[in-house]
Amino acid sequence: MKLITELIDEYLEHLKSLNFRPGTISVRGYALKAFAVWLEETAGVRTPDRLRRRHPRAWQVSLSKRLNPEGLPIKPRTVNKNIEGIQMFLEYLAEEGMIAGALTHVLKYVRTPEPLPRVLPHEKIRAMLDSIDMSTPAGHRNRTMLETLYSSGTRAAELLGLDVGDVSLSEHVALVCGKGQKERIVPVGVTAIRFLESYLRGVRPGLVKNPEEKAMFLDREGNRMPYYTLRRIIVDIAEKAGLGGEVTAHVFRRSCASELVKGNASIYHVSRMLGHESLDTLKHYVKLHIADLKETHHRTHPRERDEEEREK
Repeated sequence: MKLITELIDEYLEHLKSLNFRPGTISVRGYALKAFAVWLEETAGVRTPDRLRRRHPRAWQVSLSKRLNPEGLPIKPRTVNKNIEGIQMFLEYLAEEGMIAGALTHVLKYVRTPEPLPRVLPHEKIRAMLDSIDMSTPAGHRNRTMLETLYSSGTRAAELLGLDVGDVSLSEHVALVCGKGQKERIVPVGVTAIRFLESYLRGVRPGLVKNPEEKAMFLDREGNRMPYYTLRRIIVDIAEKAGLGGEVTAHVFRRSCASELVKGNASIYHVSRMLGHESLDTLKHYVKLHIADLKETHHRTHPRERDEEEREK
């Protein structure tokens, strides 16, 4: 009988064969190895034949009591990510005939709060964009990146994955590669196109060092810009613009979605543009604008006006 640790390694190779993202495999591997350590140290279980229903249950209880490095309980979403990883591993073992199928129904996801996504109103986004110093090539590049983010609602990885040939200036669209290596075409607005055009003509040629480099956005070495550089750029710009709290590339994506929904865009169209698998992902943005809806209702509904007349 193989050890659970050996089966974890085989399972991770299985995920690779299914084209799971490297980041996902890494996170799953970390959770599974911690689970294996817990099983051995707490219950003396090293092989799957010794697994019983009480073991996953006890592990989940211990997980709920775990603290993060700041000494606070770990977030429900993190708990559920761990549960998801262990659950899928148990299902894999059951399919391989190594454990009873009943063991795959022991773990239960915990309830998670549904906070509204953080977005910035258009006025703050505009102020942040206008604050960028355009007198330098780096400043022009940075403004172009953020204009493209805000206009297209792309993810940071999708933006940084753009090649020069992926953007059609004449058609006002870009071809992006999203999660699961799925490609989609997204619209790019007139303002962003204007910045992209001037960037490609007058700025990028001075940044590129290797004529074979196809990346749209380059760092100071002339290579495809990495995520951590983009993140630092956004944080610096946000701080200089006087915006409190953490501003990330994803805030631009959320703000784009928020403005589209607020402008009565079709939820289906917004979902397709953002590359969401389900319309459920956008329900937060609909919630976000209930305050606008209430204000509009109060201002336009005839019975609201009747009430105002009565109080005069």
